[in-house]
Amino acid sequence: MAIIGKLLKNRRAGEDGLASNLPNLAGGKTFELTSPDFDHESVLDKIHASKRIGGQDLSPALIWSGVPGDAAQLLLVVEDPDAPTGLPFVHCVALLDPALTALPQGALQTGTATPGVRVLRSGMGRGYQGPAPIKGHGPHRYTFQLFALTTTITEVGGKSPESAKPRDVLAAATAGAKARIDGFYERL
Repeated sequence: MAIIGKLLKNRRAGEDGLASNLPNLAGGKTFELTSPDFDHESVLDKIHASKRIGGQDLSPALIWSGVPGDAAQLLLVVEDPDAPTGLPFVHCVALLDPALTALPQGALQTGTATPGVRVLRSGMGRGYQGPAPIKGHGPHRYTFQLFALTTTITEVGGKSPESAKPRDVLAAATAGAKARIDGFYERL
């Protein structure tokens, strides 16, 4: 597998395709997003990585402040802009109650009943999908992006948000403010 990673080393989706760069999500104010499990631009612990590579697929705890008081809903998106794909790989999408100010560790797992959290489809399944970069591809950035939406997402193209594709949910959202924290993970 390391050979494939080395062959694809220069192929990366790039930051331009991240949710936070979409016109409907790019503007507005910023607010604070942190994690007690990792510092911005530090390495994610293996427990947050995919079970396929020996991790536990455990979503990190997140804490935020400064969300505008008129936020109708929060949208959390976790993406990997270093994936060797056309667009960043979506590791998690969730809709959150705007009254929330934090998520405990593991709150984004499928089947976890965290009040105020609606776990949606990701790029592969439902709920948080931990990092699993190709061996030898180099470090991958995992962007945890939180958007304060100006309106509530109740349906996406005639479907419930839970059944819609991640990119369709992103296209249906309009943000008035956003926050971001990044972590890294690499398989040697």
